[in-house]
Amino acid sequence: MSYPGYPPSDGYPAFPGYPPTGQETVYPPAGQYPYPAVPGGYPPAGGGAYPAAPPNAGYPGAGGYAAPGGFPPSGGYAGAPQPGGMPPYPGGPGYGVPPAGPGFGGYPQSPAQSYAGGGPAQIPVGYSGGQVPSPMPGPPAAMVQYSQGTIQAAPNFDAGRDAEILRKAMKGFGTDEQAIIDVVANRSNEQRQNIKAAFKTMYGKDLIKDLKSELNGNVEELILALFMPRTYYDAWSLRHAMKGIGTQESVLIEILCTRTNQEIREIVNCYNSEFGRDIEQDIRADTSGHFERLLISMCQGNRDENQTVDYQKAEEDAQRLYQAGEGKLGTDESCFNMVLATRSFPQLKATVEAYSRVANRDLLSSIGREFSGNVEHGLKAIVQCALNSPAFFAEKLYHSMKGAGTDDSTLIRIIVTRSEIDLVQIKQMFTQMYQKTLATMIASDTSGDYRRLLLAIVGQ
Repeated sequence: MSYPGYPPSDGYPAFPGYPPTGQETVYPPAGQYPYPAVPGGYPPAGGGAYPAAPPNAGYPGAGGYAAPGGFPPSGGYAGAPQPGGMPPYPGGPGYGVPPAGPGFGGYPQSPAQSYAGGGPAQIPVGYSGGQVPSPMPGPPAAMVQYSQGTIQAAPNFDAGRDAEILRKAMKGFGTDEQAIIDVVANRSNEQRQNIKAAFKTMYGKDLIKDLKSELNGNVEELILALFMPRTYYDAWSLRHAMKGIGTQESVLIEILCTRTNQEIREIVNCYNSEFGRDIEQDIRADTSGHFERLLISMCQGNRDENQTVDYQKAEEDAQRLYQAGEGKLGTDESCFNMVLATRSFPQLKATVEAYSRVANRDLLSSIGREFSGNVEHGLKAIVQCALNSPAFFAEKLYHSMKGAGTDDSTLIRIIVTRSEIDLVQIKQMFTQMYQKTLATMIASDTSGDYRRLLLAIVGQ
């Protein structure tokens, strides 16, 4: 399937490196992601709590890990960050158990998916190891029902009526782009598949071919992406990231390091059935070394998805990671691969918190010191998604539009793939991290029907 403007002629932007030279103990770079100022300083005088994230800003970890509970508990934990610890990355160490020390109040809470009857899963005071199950572990990841997408299934849906609207919009001289936008931006992906089927039944024509003949440029790419089944779009993006000369490694990281087990397995099967290729073979042909091994691990779709957090295992894993990196000369890359590729996101979150106490440094900074290049970016993506998935995607969106030019393929891919999952939370984190709304940045970086369709999906 041909697709205009993909991949971009100027390649794919490098995944932003963390931390920059000279800021190894700060994540992200100081001042880059400012939080709203608190009158009187931070922590506020008298021990008040720092403002929490917007209400109902669901955690789900990339692709569906329900948060193990609220972090920190109401009123915060006592204690201050250790030197080199407590990075300001949303959801980073400090959302669970801050390192010990005097005088530390509340910290901005990571967005949390709420569920009936759920209480905060807190690490008990005086904890000394052992398995402490969450009071409300939540349903298995595959059962989590997302309700934080900006696009919801349209009520009173009529595929035949929508097919007729699209047909009229494209018939005759000129194209009624607004009519097309009104339909595609307000229907779920499943409903769009039904519209495609109804269009072919009613008119004996392929809707996608008709759309391609009427549209062009970025708005065409965006609309065609919206009409792709979700699994196919991920598989298609991976294929195009590895097709031809060069490889768009950040696309491989974004998809393979953030999806659930079920989604990964479906993508792998789709890749084989639709393109007649084995994704592992393509990864081996296009990547190498520890980055190749990390992606192959991701392709298995075997990450633990048990929502119960074993805090003793988190302490052991933190010690293991420290001894494999900061605590020795050289780096045992396979240890990092094993822990980050197999543990559930809630479990990894607890490990990150334990690591800041063990190493006196946050795990993201240690990965930056021990690794480089694509494997560094991949490992950090996993940690970031375990800490705060919406913040990870907000950062990707920001960098797709920052500076001269726009990485439209990344902008389109994230907006489309997260529109029914957690785009509401991503918007909230975007505002918190960059002091501007996602819609404002899109409006200033795009134009025409492309801008109108993006804004219709994102909402104001």
